[in-house]
Amino acid sequence: MLKFLLRRLAYLSILVVVSTSVAYLLAATQLNPRSRYEGRNPPPPPAAVDAALDAINMNDKTPLGQRFERWLDGVLHGDFGRTIDNTPVNDEFKRRVFVSLRLLLIGTLVGTLLGVAAGAYGAVHQYKISDRVLTFFSFVVLSIPIVVLAVLFKNAGTSLNNLLGFTGETKLLYTTGEITPGLAPWSWDAFVNRLAHLVLPSLVLIVASMAFYGRYQRNAMLDVLGSDFLRTARAKGLSRSRALIKHGLRTALIPMATFFAYEFALLFVGATFTERIFGWHGMGEYFVDSVTKNDVNSVAAVTLFVAVLVLIAGFLSDVAYAALDPRVRV
Repeated sequence: MLKFLLRRLAYLSILVVVSTSVAYLLAATQLNPRSRYEGRNPPPPPAAVDAALDAINMNDKTPLGQRFERWLDGVLHGDFGRTIDNTPVNDEFKRRVFVSLRLLLIGTLVGTLLGVAAGAYGAVHQYKISDRVLTFFSFVVLSIPIVVLAVLFKNAGTSLNNLLGFTGETKLLYTTGEITPGLAPWSWDAFVNRLAHLVLPSLVLIVASMAFYGRYQRNAMLDVLGSDFLRTARAKGLSRSRALIKHGLRTALIPMATFFAYEFALLFVGATFTERIFGWHGMGEYFVDSVTKNDVNSVAAVTLFVAVLVLIAGFLSDVAYAALDPRVRV
């Protein structure tokens, strides 16, 4: 088992190095930081533009290999370089990672747990009213683009505030930002205020995750309901509910472990619309803005971050797979 996990970790580590290197080379060759200085009136001196681009290691006149070597040396020392605005990428990174983590941790975990429970319940009660209601809910949510879903929740929050008479600065549910400006960062009022800001964007992720995982879990559970090992467990005296939970649900969770691990990793840059609409300045917004600004170092840093997350997700999914399926441990 340990050999298997170490081999997988080594394989995934190689993939991180390759994917990150390719991402930097693509960003450095396809993005054009020099365009930031074009069209200005009066135009800046070419020497000044070259000096500014040299300072942030984005001068297209410098050989690509030399730029990559300088960037890689910084990464190995924990420095992701400078942004297109000549500010440290590390500072922007630290702030935005925790913004996305606060948003995704609750929304994704709660949505996944509800989706797994709903999918398993629907499979056990196949074609009954509860199953049909859950199926209808999933199909409706999955057919709505996430940007539309976020706007619907934002409008619903605004309508609820107006209905309950929260028309001033203090609201029951906030539709923009992470916290109301002016509050002491570590005070109780700030904690409550952050929760009020967190409700609506979290609900968007919860509903979307619940619909997604609910469909997959229902199908996975249906595949094992008629299996021989469940009939054997019942024949040995286990009750139906215990056999379904201990043997059926555990087996059906095996593919879900992989889905959840990779989905959570990719959501760090995949919740762009939710972050944009609710004014959360997280990693998804940062990645889109970096591409728009032709910010090579920021794009490469976000790509490296996602690659490491995928590595961790892959390793954790292997561990979860081994925990759920004894055959892997053997």
